[in-house]
Amino acid sequence: MSKKVSYFYSPDVGNFHYGPGHPMKPHRLSVIHSLVLNYNLHKKMQLYRPYRASVHDMCRFHSEEYIDFLQRVTPQNLQQYTKYLSHFNVGDDCPVFEGLFDFCSMYTGASLEGAIKLNHNSCDIAINWSGGLHHAKKTEASGFCYVNDIVIGILELLKYHPRVLYIDIDVHHGDGVQEAFYLTDRVMTVSFHKYGNYFFPATGDMYEIGAESGRYYSVNVPLREGIDDASYYSVFKPVISAVMEFFQPTAIVLQCGADSLGNDRLGCFSLSTKGHGECVKFVRDLNVPLLTLGGGGYTLRNVARCWTYETSLLVDEDINNEIPYNEYLEYFAPDFTLHPEVVTRQDNANSKQYLEAITKHVYDNLKMVQHAPSVQMQDVPGDALAVQERDAIMKDEADPDVRINQIDEDKMVEPAGEFFDGDKDQDKPDTVPSV
Repeated sequence: MSKKVSYFYSPDVGNFHYGPGHPMKPHRLSVIHSLVLNYNLHKKMQLYRPYRASVHDMCRFHSEEYIDFLQRVTPQNLQQYTKYLSHFNVGDDCPVFEGLFDFCSMYTGASLEGAIKLNHNSCDIAINWSGGLHHAKKTEASGFCYVNDIVIGILELLKYHPRVLYIDIDVHHGDGVQEAFYLTDRVMTVSFHKYGNYFFPATGDMYEIGAESGRYYSVNVPLREGIDDASYYSVFKPVISAVMEFFQPTAIVLQCGADSLGNDRLGCFSLSTKGHGECVKFVRDLNVPLLTLGGGGYTLRNVARCWTYETSLLVDEDINNEIPYNEYLEYFAPDFTLHPEVVTRQDNANSKQYLEAITKHVYDNLKMVQHAPSVQMQDVPGDALAVQERDAIMKDEADPDVRINQIDEDKMVEPAGEFFDGDKDQDKPDTVPSV
């Protein structure tokens, strides 16, 4: 049975720029969206121009003082905020750039609206490739991340779901999300990441397991450089299967950081787009409401390939390995394929024995988990935003001379088998050949 997929994309989110030489390129989001459109994947899901998160939404996790700073600081008035920069960890990795607060508002609002759609069973899978900024802390920026949209999305899911599972396949440890839920048994955080040799953020040891009520609810899978598809999947599948068995979540948030791909500018793993996608497919097939987010990824063409391919997996649609014509086609030279061969720069330092030892350690800890969380009977808080009200207002303001307004058109999903393009065309020839 096909799943109902909602896809959140703001046309402006790819126009921001962290600054010359900075590895984080929001422009990758425009390239991904272009590929999604040119592969016709948008016809298989409902498209939404997402809500923009307010200061109030962000302060559900972050401090008011910190969000107020993000809202006020600009490259022009940087001088008057100099004394606050180090206090909020804003500077080199997390620079102040034009439209910083708007950027945070867009990617956070999309994750928040995705969570609300899942809460109301409006979709089975919500996709926000602009989100997944997992390093941001309560009172400071970190690792190119300013507002932790993941934590804010999970807090929204917790209004309706007693247990939420967070899975992170970024090459960096999901430290901001783990820290936020370290003391609770209602959210289990599972992170697969490079650990050792002071690799950023230098957290995520397998002995970080949570504390107080959250003891055993933080799961870390520290990996060494050069891990390939087969080795990664040999750990991912048993760990997630055990987590599902012992924790039994009612919603999942999946952070799909693409810096775990081979030849990433900042990463050191050797995953292919297919290997990375295999993890997404495995989580999809668990048939639990799923919020899918982006994250890291610093070789732009590979990030675009990866998340486009994973969009196709989430809507369960086969797409061609040959990249269709689009305005960014030159980015994919010289092969112009979705799945280029991974030429590894380093050997796989993860022995079979090492991976088996980690898996056993995780399994032994999970046996300590009780899947009944400490949640009492209580009134469900109101939704962060009244989506239906907002849509109604936008419809009222729509152009009366247009037969189908943009909101309704974006929500149209083309039925499977309605018609085929190209080689799959089922049309019969005009004349019947004689025998």
